[in-house]
Amino acid sequence: MDQNYQKTITACFVGYIVQAIVNNFIPLLFLTFQRTYGIPLARITMLITLNFGVQLVMDLLSAGFVDRIGYRAAMVMAHGFAVAGLVCLPILPEILPDPFAGILCAVILYAVGGGLLEVLLSPVVEACPSKHKEKTMSMLHSFYCWGHVGVVAFSTLFFRVFGIVNWKTLALIWAVIPLGNMLVFLRVPIAGPAEEGEKGYSIRELLGNKLFWVLLTMMICAGASEQAVSQWASTFAENGLGISKTAGDLAGPMAFAVLMGTSRAFYGKYGDRIKLDSFMVYSSVLCIASYLCISLVPSPLLSLLACSVCGLSVGIMWPGTFSKAASALKRGGTAMFALLALGGDVGCSGGPTLVGLVSSAWGDNLQSGILAGIVFPVLLLTGILICRKEEGSRA
Repeated sequence: MDQNYQKTITACFVGYIVQAIVNNFIPLLFLTFQRTYGIPLARITMLITLNFGVQLVMDLLSAGFVDRIGYRAAMVMAHGFAVAGLVCLPILPEILPDPFAGILCAVILYAVGGGLLEVLLSPVVEACPSKHKEKTMSMLHSFYCWGHVGVVAFSTLFFRVFGIVNWKTLALIWAVIPLGNMLVFLRVPIAGPAEEGEKGYSIRELLGNKLFWVLLTMMICAGASEQAVSQWASTFAENGLGISKTAGDLAGPMAFAVLMGTSRAFYGKYGDRIKLDSFMVYSSVLCIASYLCISLVPSPLLSLLACSVCGLSVGIMWPGTFSKAASALKRGGTAMFALLALGGDVGCSGGPTLVGLVSSAWGDNLQSGILAGIVFPVLLLTGILICRKEEGSRA
């Protein structure tokens, strides 16, 4: 591979670390916001909903403007919004009359960047000249997990050393990463799908394809299955199991992310020897089992273990669905990646929101909320089986 394009791929890997910061830093502060600003759990749920809600709007809008402004401009814009959101997060709650409104504004800013990154990173990597695109794609998505681990680990260490009261300083430190990567994307070569000389499907053509609808449903359930546990893991461990914040962050979201990344890296290395459908089916069954264990088993130790195992089970769901789509719909182009990202973010928003709403309705009982979220891996498993049948009928 051209070394210049290797730099592009590396920058895309860092782009998923930025995505991990956007999605996983603020959940570590939920209880801090609740205690510092007096924000109830029901309103805190809105932060998750708004984050992924804005991202899915950007997924939809990007299908219409990314090809026009170019991938480089869009990449720079995405990182710029991520920087702005992280910088505003510690500032706006202090200068606006309603601290919650300030947090919401910051979330909107970095969610715009996160939504664009979700659409841009996969097609840019797919377009880079490479002999092993499927493995590269799997490694790309694993970097979201390693970024998640890094966010939780470094944040936990920072809070341990300097105290949770200094979370505003940490937000500014995290803003350095998207700022640096934005400067990198000003220089590296970018070969977007439009440069390959092959016209991709239009949105209308994709929406008229039955297989695409199955894949889109799978993507929704993949995002929901992942985030329904991930976004609430720290709060669940700290409140529901009565352990310290440090232990809760390490045993909850960090262990989840490590095993999710391990699953993706494993498939990225050995994917040529493993049938993707079978791997996704077994993962879905394991996910269902982990949800049941988190919700119904009274042992705190087993519940924590199930949270971690859930990370292992959902690892293949998102990149696996992308791989199936890229293989089945080879002319998908920007529109396909945008709509799949839209579906994924619908799930990322809907999953944690359902958990939060059901939990609130049952007296802030997160176990009840997570039990309700089991609908997502069940639907994903159904989608895989339908997709397999559809592909078999075309063979």
